[in-house]
Amino acid sequence: MCHPDSHWVEHCLNGRPDDYRHLVRKYGPAVTALLTGRLGDAEQAEEIAQESFVRAWFSLRRLKKPEAFFAWLMGIAERVAKEHFRHRQRQRRLREALPPPDAPGPDGEGNALALKRAIDRLPAGYRDVVLLRYFGQMSCRQTAEQLGIPLGTATKRLSRAYAMLREQLSRERSES
Repeated sequence: MCHPDSHWVEHCLNGRPDDYRHLVRKYGPAVTALLTGRLGDAEQAEEIAQESFVRAWFSLRRLKKPEAFFAWLMGIAERVAKEHFRHRQRQRRLREALPPPDAPGPDGEGNALALKRAIDRLPAGYRDVVLLRYFGQMSCRQTAEQLGIPLGTATKRLSRAYAMLREQLSRERSES
């Protein structure tokens, strides 16, 4: 028997969370296929699809039109894909801004060590966002929640921390 999406959404909201699997089975392949076409990478698409279903589950109570579950889910998947894309871009820019980790830096030390020292010299609030965001691999939102600060504060601190790191590392390179 084929029930409409609203049926499964209502069941989930009324204490039957196992019924969410019906929506995952129904739309999982379609979401993954659409993301694969957009991203060109099936493995990343699968991860983003899974993250999208998890976020949808935790936001299900905010769904105003249960019959429009698929469109709502695709909106979530689109946002997750954009976050993933922005994260990859930031990491690429960070890699491009820094020399290779094994290249000798000041005093013959590797750049990884120079970066670690530069991060250690950041003020605590800036150091914390960098450590959580990149080494803890948290999103900006997760970083803000972990630190108990507004999202805008976390992103501003992150931006300022990058500027400080670039300045410190540039200064160290020019001194060597």
